[in-house]
Amino acid sequence: MSSRDKARLSEQEIRSQYITPAITRAGWDLHSQIREEFRITAGRIIVRGAVHARADGGFADYVLFLKPNIPLAIVEAKDNTHPVGGGMQQALAYAEMFDVPFVFSSNGDGFVFHDKTARSGEVVERDLAVDEFPAPDELWRRYCQWKGLDTGQEQLVAQEYYAHGPSKPARYYQAVAVNRAIEAIAKGQDRILLVMATGTGKTYTAFQIIWRLWKARKAKRILFLVDRNILADQALINDFKPFGAAMTKITNRTVDKSYEVYVSLYQAVTGTEEVQNIYKQFSREFFDLVVVDECHRGSAAADSAWREILDYFLGATHIGLTATPKETRSVSNIDYFGEPVYTYSLKQGIEDGFLAPFKVVRIDIDRDLAGWRPEQGQCDRYGEQIEDRIYNQRDMDRTLVLAERTRLVAEKITEFLKSTDRMAKTIVFCEDIDHAERMRQALVNANADLAADNARYVVRITGDSPEGKAELDYFIDPESRYPVIATTSKLLSTGVDAQTCQLIVLDQRIESMTEFKQIIGRGTRIREDFNKYYFTIIDFKKATELFADPAFDGDPVSVYDPEVGGEDLGEGEGESDGGGRTKYFVDDVEVSIIDERVQYYSKDGRLITESLREYTSRAVRADYKSLDDFLRRWTEAEKKSAVIDALEEHGVLFDALAADVGRDYDAFDLVCHVAFGQSPLTRRERADSVRKRDYFGRYSDWVRAVLEALLDKYADEGVEDIEDMGVLRVRPISQMGTPVEILTAFGGRTAFLEAVRDLEQQLYA
Repeated sequence: MSSRDKARLSEQEIRSQYITPAITRAGWDLHSQIREEFRITAGRIIVRGAVHARADGGFADYVLFLKPNIPLAIVEAKDNTHPVGGGMQQALAYAEMFDVPFVFSSNGDGFVFHDKTARSGEVVERDLAVDEFPAPDELWRRYCQWKGLDTGQEQLVAQEYYAHGPSKPARYYQAVAVNRAIEAIAKGQDRILLVMATGTGKTYTAFQIIWRLWKARKAKRILFLVDRNILADQALINDFKPFGAAMTKITNRTVDKSYEVYVSLYQAVTGTEEVQNIYKQFSREFFDLVVVDECHRGSAAADSAWREILDYFLGATHIGLTATPKETRSVSNIDYFGEPVYTYSLKQGIEDGFLAPFKVVRIDIDRDLAGWRPEQGQCDRYGEQIEDRIYNQRDMDRTLVLAERTRLVAEKITEFLKSTDRMAKTIVFCEDIDHAERMRQALVNANADLAADNARYVVRITGDSPEGKAELDYFIDPESRYPVIATTSKLLSTGVDAQTCQLIVLDQRIESMTEFKQIIGRGTRIREDFNKYYFTIIDFKKATELFADPAFDGDPVSVYDPEVGGEDLGEGEGESDGGGRTKYFVDDVEVSIIDERVQYYSKDGRLITESLREYTSRAVRADYKSLDDFLRRWTEAEKKSAVIDALEEHGVLFDALAADVGRDYDAFDLVCHVAFGQSPLTRRERADSVRKRDYFGRYSDWVRAVLEALLDKYADEGVEDIEDMGVLRVRPISQMGTPVEILTAFGGRTAFLEAVRDLEQQLYA
């Protein structure tokens, strides 16, 4: 084929005629090793107001695998109008995400090969002819040399994943986490830490690590420790199910040594008395692998019950999984497990579109900020004389209870739910159990209608309440309608998979970054089948100021000092009833809101206060530097809907914008007005302007009638509707003739589309 003819081919044709054949000729199996148009990310969810939209997800043209989920190379394709290396920059970014060293770009004429395994003095990037694409064995050999793997270690690293099937492929970061852990273990590392944000599939990741080690007989007996019964049960019936009869759950403090995979709560194998430490019924050498889920909750402390288990099975490989490694002066995950072999952060999860973004409603209460001082000799509700000092936010609901403040908080929560969805699953984090109970009662009173219909509309779920804890399974079950609102202090802060939680209320002073991250993690699941794409945080205690702390989503840094003993105050994980301190109850103090604002978690990880119009202007100007740039693109576009779609993909929320500016405005006018300060015209004004010009005089009566109907359609609904050929099948145009008859009257399909484009030019003249 001549270069001129080749330049006319689409990218897809270049791939199918030149690139794919070159790769398969090199020995890559089309079905098991080559994945085309591989979806890497889901596309960030962008939220403004009550409206959300998804940005484009990331797709690699090719990912080449040694075996499924063991990637080796990225190949990016371009059509022949681009240079051979035109896709290299994008391919390098994908290779970084996939943790692979081999990167290729091609336009069908050959390949540019970027080789991260090149030694000092070797060429990193070079040109290859079409028939010089390297074979799988060659890249695998170079990969193993790069990783420093010997022959025996290679076999473990090449051990196959469990194939869940196309319905549940490993996401790119899960595969990287699994592969990093296996490679570290293959090279003899016996303490592994994986840091993965809540909602990113730690249990699935743990299963694949265990499965590969088990199948390779590197780990013949495995102990998987969790701290919530529901987590153990979910693992058994979901991710860990393929272990079948080889797996058991340790219950009733009994041990059966005939199994290979053991799932257990640490509470089930430990206790305050020696006889309760049933893990000692196993020999110290029994387990080859111990995996600790949510390892920040106990194993970080040298004197914790979990660490006793790890110390007992000292000869086993230990893997810790957590979203929030605990790093304080007195406790440290990193000190025990070492630096994380892989970290997948909340920020990255939101950016990739795998985790739900959030908006924050900050509400400041006058008595929290300005403080309150009792009158001399003033007593509280129970006759207790109140200590004379100024009480502020730090004291609220810890040492001072203002009845009106509790009522006001419940009222604001209810007000938000009434404006959105009163059946949205909600968690209210309170200072202690007493506060959680008072908040439950206040919310019942604020929602008397729904609470009367079902007494489980609001419940308290705290460690002291068996009835409340019994509601936990129902609260986190997406299919269960009730309970809707749960008040708590600590019990729901970690390890609870509340997938459909849409509102998190912070009426608790939070100073621990670990606890803050865990609480935020309760809302980060996306459940599209339940229309849950984002969640809201209502913050009454300035807790969300922690978003500004560099440690919020930064890499974990060990600050452990082995000379410091015990857990830091504030890092504790138990619940308090508030009985350990004097608490004053005051009923007659007025309380009011002094500030309320909405903030968004931005793309760069900052909490920003930004209006919909400000956000739109910034998003539009990222694509168009000036009004002239936008007008030029709008005029040149064969379909205006293509410009609108592109802006939506980059985060412009036209539905929300129309609701804010006016629903009678076209997308064109919304952009020109909000981004460039132009006075907008309504669609009807634009349509009337066209009619005044006698623009239709050159057409026959029948064609004129169709165009006038299209103009009415534009005035009612917008430009996208008149660009859709389906408009010919919609009344009143459908009453004027069949689509074929109408197109024939215009002189054919091409002439009809030209007439529509001409009409658009008149509309936007």
